[in-house]
Parts: sequence; C-alpha cells; structure tokens
Amino acid sequence: MGELKWYVVRSVSGQEKKAKQYLETELGRHNLTEMVPQVLIPIEKVFEMRNGKKRVRERNLYPGYIIIHADLAHGEVDHIITSTPGVIGWVGSKDNKTATSKPAPLHISEVNRILGIVDEQEEQTASLETPFITGELVKVIDGAFSGFSGTVSEVFEERKKLNVIVKIFGRSTPMELSYTQVEKES
Repeated sequence: MGELKWYVVRSVSGQEKKAKQYLETELGRHNLTEMVPQVLIPIEKVFEMRNGKKRVRERNLYPGYIIIHADLAHGEVDHIITSTPGVIGWVGSKDNKTATSKPAPLHISEVNRILGIVDEQEEQTASLETPFITGELVKVIDGAFSGFSGTVSEVFEERKKLNVIVKIFGRSTPMELSYTQVEKES
C-alpha cells in the first residue's frame, strides 16, 4: 500500500455532487474505500436577503473541481476515478509522451488552506453575498427600530456592519447595524 495524498479532479461544472456520489458508489462497489477515504467538494455558506427573509444557501468554492484523498499506487483506483460519469480528468502535469494529464498531488499547505477555508466557513455565520454601498437606502428589518428606513453612511466590510442614519421623531439618528438587520429598499 502506498501513501495517501490529496489530488484534484475536474468535473462537469454544476454536477460536482452527482460525480461525488457516483465516485463513492463505484469505490464502495470495488471495495476500494480504504484507498480513497475522502472525497470533498469545498463549499461555503452564503447568506442572502430575499423578500425580507434571510436565506442561507451553499455555494461551491471551486466550481468544477473535486478534491480527493487517495492512494494511487493501486492502478485500479486511477481508472475508476477517471471513468466515473461527470469526472473530466485529473488536474496535474502533462505527460508529454501520451499528451494526457497525470495526477499531481497538492502541497500540504494548499490542502490546509482549502480545509481551513471550509472549517472557517462552518464556524462563522454565513457571509452576505450583496454588500451595501454608502448613500444607499435601507430598511431596518430586525431589532428595536424594525420598520424604519434610513441611509447608509458607512460600511464596515470586515465586520459586516453598517452605520445607518435613521430619522426618528424628525431627528437624524446614527445607528450601527449588522448586514442581517437591514435590507435594501426597493
């Protein structure tokens, strides 16, 4: 038995989950799951506001790519992976003799970064896909001033917060609100 390393395969974009399922099924059918213990599709959770409601959806970090932890010393593993429906081929170096791509393992630093991004996204609250801009009209949808409208005066992208000027009893009042407490006014 060889050494387990991380590799990347290209897949049909939008069909990564299907390709992963096919791959896991085929490896299980051939009793090769110990040769390929992990098949990952790095995703992130994205927060969106739609019709005043918070929605969380998953988005691929690397569309069209699947990350595989595998031992390719067993020749059958390579063949099963590359012949799986939805898998286009390995990401790696070109073999000049056959003009095909042979798998090149990822550096451990790349793997840690990718896995770190995945872990970090699970721990944090989802990020908002559509940030706000200064001068934009927003409506407060959460908190004590729910229902009030105001203008964005400052955006703090790193903290996912806004300074909003809201008119309360005829006075302009600045408030610091998180992205999740407001929605764009239409």
